[in-house]
Amino acid sequence: MSTATATAASTAVLKTEARLFRREPASLFWVMAFPTILLVILGSIPSFRHTDASLGGIRLVDAYVPVTVLMAMILAGLQAMPPVITGYRERGILRRMSTTPVRPHALLGAQMGLHGAAALLSALLSLAVGRIAFDVVLPRQVFGYLLALVLAILAALALGALVAAIARTGKIASAIGSAVFFPMMFCAGVWVPVQAMPDTLAHIVELTPFGAAAQALNQAAAGDWPGWVHLGVLALWAVVLSGAATRWFRWE
Repeated sequence: MSTATATAASTAVLKTEARLFRREPASLFWVMAFPTILLVILGSIPSFRHTDASLGGIRLVDAYVPVTVLMAMILAGLQAMPPVITGYRERGILRRMSTTPVRPHALLGAQMGLHGAAALLSALLSLAVGRIAFDVVLPRQVFGYLLALVLAILAALALGALVAAIARTGKIASAIGSAVFFPMMFCAGVWVPVQAMPDTLAHIVELTPFGAAAQALNQAAAGDWPGWVHLGVLALWAVVLSGAATRWFRWE
């Protein structure tokens, strides 16, 4: 198959998957709208708009902006993407695609690209609403923030790809995703911001992809370059999870 044919086939798959993705209101809501809605609810609580010494003098609403940013990635990677891919495998779509000019990896790439774009748009929406509604300061270290954001999205999608790789059915993928979802939400700081955790627990959490991402985003938001250790943890998780997903992924 020529390069031109492969490119045309991949483009067709991307357009088709984008059209199907737009027809999934539940996925669009949870990935793109729910994190911002949660931020609005939390920011509407008066105590969340007061400075907190335990958070280094910032407000709880300031600390929860990176949390809602990470929540979109976790929802996209663990809840939205794996059931779609495993559903295609169950129905034999991937197997049939292997006999056409379209290769299965085009479908996987399209799914990761669409969910990654949705998570990125959700992150930008949370930042915009936080700034407009609650006067949350925009990230002062823009390039460091974007780097941490991209690495976090890659790690989240790689984790979702691994779930899709090891799950034989959509139901199993949903069960695994739900089991991993809550620990990852804790590490992202949904219940307790990482800054407010005891030192020992915070150091452990920082070794997880979303704990490291939370710290990197907080550092960049404050105007500092994200710690290289946190960026390294994110990059390592993205590489390891991607390698594991590639190793164990089955198209049939």
